[in-house]
Amino acid sequence: MNEGKTKNAALTTALAFHYQVLIGLDKCFSLEENQSVWFEKDGDVSLISPDTLESTQTEVKDYAAPLTDHHENLWKTLKNWLAPEFNHEQYGVLVLHTTQAFGTTTLLKDWNSQSAEQRLQVLSDIFAERSKDQLNAEQPSEVIKLHKAVMASDDLLLKSLLGKVTLFTQSDNKEMLEKQILSKPVGIPKNNLKSYLHGLIGFVYAKATQQSWVIKHQEFYAKCEELTTLLCKKEFTFPIFSGYEASELEVESHQDRPFVQKIAEIEHIEMIPDAVGNWIELQNSLLEQLDEFAFYKEKTITYQNQLVTKYKLAYSSAKLEATDPIKSSKLLYNKTIGEPPLNMGNNIPPLEYKNGLIHDAMDDDERNLKWRVEL
Repeated sequence: MNEGKTKNAALTTALAFHYQVLIGLDKCFSLEENQSVWFEKDGDVSLISPDTLESTQTEVKDYAAPLTDHHENLWKTLKNWLAPEFNHEQYGVLVLHTTQAFGTTTLLKDWNSQSAEQRLQVLSDIFAERSKDQLNAEQPSEVIKLHKAVMASDDLLLKSLLGKVTLFTQSDNKEMLEKQILSKPVGIPKNNLKSYLHGLIGFVYAKATQQSWVIKHQEFYAKCEELTTLLCKKEFTFPIFSGYEASELEVESHQDRPFVQKIAEIEHIEMIPDAVGNWIELQNSLLEQLDEFAFYKEKTITYQNQLVTKYKLAYSSAKLEATDPIKSSKLLYNKTIGEPPLNMGNNIPPLEYKNGLIHDAMDDDERNLKWRVEL
């Protein structure tokens, strides 16, 4: 496989996985007390409830081709649910959630209104379409292998399982799913909805650990409340600062910027990654077009000027007390960066925002600021 195909395959897998995460996120909005959404527990997405009948296991498929009688998405999913390691008794509903539409001639189109016996008959009729040559071939196709594995299962097990299976077809694609999720919050200005969605998606991904990946009812709604408080209608929306960690590549790519050179000049190299991270997060915040973002920019300019005034006073004091240029410079840096932020109106902005503004001011040659304290 060439490099181009490898990259395309990896991208397709990543997009399919992200679609699965959006399905799980959408299910989080239906969580009731003591319920939780799990990823990769028994399959793609599971909603676990104290009441087994309310627990669902969902397999997610994002495909363009129609769901026909012999499509592997149905047969492979059934095979996985019939496997000994999958305990279907802990679920009341099993869902094949696919963007596919039913094929025009498929026998599956009435599936959801049929009894378990009728569904088994449909599968038997589809299986009977296979010829002896196809079934007995030395190297049968993958779909025929799936057919044979499913139809060889114990009848009682198969009927019990089929009674729980729902085929959810023509489901929303990624864009429609995001639109559906964004229709749920109340009181969030239109310009802030993307930040709300990104905040929830980031929350979901951050819950994955080496042991499990679960979103509990209380945690999810606490996050929704937090984001609503941050992003609801105000004079202007303050961007979310999370303490961005700059990568080695980002640190290297910014090494020639004045604010980085000024830290290197005082031999405070270990502080550079945090400084670059704060500076990048500030620049990104200035690009976000959140609600009333023009006020955010205006307030930021005023706030930065206040910080610079305070810094100049601290620099003057450091010069008066200096005995060793490098030591005094490092002390000035540590004191300035470690200081809590000044108030912005009735609010206290994040430390990362304040420090990003200081590094941004250091990056402005016209301000003629520096960390090195001259004797």
